[in-house]
Amino acid sequence: MELIVIGKDGKDTGRKVTLSDEVFGIEPNQHVVWLDVKQYLANQRQGTHKSKERAEINRTGKKLYRQKGTGSARHGSRRAPIFVGGGRVFGPRPKDHGFKVNKKVKSLAKRSVLSSRAQENKIAIVENFTFDVPRTKDYLTFLNSIELNGQKTLLITPAVDQNVYLSSRNLPKTSVTAAAQINTYDLMNADMLIMCEGAVEVIESMLKK
Repeated sequence: MELIVIGKDGKDTGRKVTLSDEVFGIEPNQHVVWLDVKQYLANQRQGTHKSKERAEINRTGKKLYRQKGTGSARHGSRRAPIFVGGGRVFGPRPKDHGFKVNKKVKSLAKRSVLSSRAQENKIAIVENFTFDVPRTKDYLTFLNSIELNGQKTLLITPAVDQNVYLSSRNLPKTSVTAAAQINTYDLMNADMLIMCEGAVEVIESMLKK
């Protein structure tokens, strides 16, 4: 598949980029995409939720009333779960919600999403660019020039570019990431993928078998 390269100003540069069929032209595997997204979301969970059980409640250990003769059930502690302020039965404890997904599965998931985006014409190629200083207005001008302002976009740069990242950080529906740091969730979450020329080379070298 060939895509034209547009400039930072939104004009056609006259160049084209050929996307590798091995990365952008496979039959998408929806199951591995689901697995990778599920793992990503699971890893975002802190797992720090915790409630106190009866052994952790700080209340008196004195017996409430005598064992027999009251007509009520016998009790020996205010920490029992049936009392207000008592411990919780089988409450949540800190845990790690993450699970393992093999590298080959994660690679297949990324190639599947990229292929789906290519089939849907949801990929735009722009020439490599940067900003002299972080400035939100400059990034907004860039989005307007390529007619993607208001859409949920993901810009993939060849390497980490702090000026571009900081320029986009305050804008809603915009994300910026380096080619080596792409993940399936971000690729799925964006309505339009904007790739720099250099980022295409990095992605293909990273995901080719």
